[in-house]
Amino acid sequence: MDSAPSLLVALLLGIVEGLTEFLPISSTGHLIVAGSLLGYTGEHAKVFEIVIQAGAILAVCWEFRLRLASVARGLFREPRANRFVANLVIAFVPAAGLGLLFGKYIKAWLFAPVPVAIAFVAGAFVILWAERRQRAHPDAARIDDVDAMRWSDALKVGLAQAFALIPGTSRSGATIIGGMLFGLSRRAATEFSFFLAIPTLLAACVYESVKNRELLANADLFAFGTGFAAAFVSAFLCVRWLLRYVSQHDFTPFAWYRIAFGALILVTAWTGVVRWE
Repeated sequence: MDSAPSLLVALLLGIVEGLTEFLPISSTGHLIVAGSLLGYTGEHAKVFEIVIQAGAILAVCWEFRLRLASVARGLFREPRANRFVANLVIAFVPAAGLGLLFGKYIKAWLFAPVPVAIAFVAGAFVILWAERRQRAHPDAARIDDVDAMRWSDALKVGLAQAFALIPGTSRSGATIIGGMLFGLSRRAATEFSFFLAIPTLLAACVYESVKNRELLANADLFAFGTGFAAAFVSAFLCVRWLLRYVSQHDFTPFAWYRIAFGALILVTAWTGVVRWE
């Protein structure tokens, strides 16, 4: 299918996007798999996925609206606000640059359920290793607040985010786990991942929308709006839940989920039970 999704498909994909965008389980991977199951694939589907990501971005902006407003008021006047924005820019650049260089090839070769499943499983073992390392060195975190990050910390997290160009890796997973490995506390890494999502996903949304504007039509507005709204609501709920979760839990359950999910896709593909597109 290479046209506007039905309202039900738009609603389901919007919910999938919102629930998975900020968890370390890969929203892109879930959308690729869900789109294949629902029969909504092709270039038009990829544009739809980018548009509904804007709903998830808006949810983060709303949740942290007071913090973002404070940064906007203090920009160019307060060192704290300037450092915060500079760190976001520094962390944004690696993935943006590599995405422009290799995005076309990644979409051509890796945007399919089986490569996504392999990335799911590989990413799970990275999470398990990182959490085991965290338990062995519980006092290794030297940064408990995003305002304490240096430009070099932001650059390291940005380089970790670049791995998320591989679908199934998880942008949030790469930035959160990368941040923890580079000295951020679990909560600081999670919050910085939220903030970094704003320029990263917004830039992708604008770039893909302009690049593929010929694929958009007035007839798409209602379906796209449905997906956007569903992504906003589900992402807002997920962000609030995750902030509470990381205060008392680690990410090990998400690793086991990734292994189970990836293994299910690989087994069904190998046995022919599901003909993944």
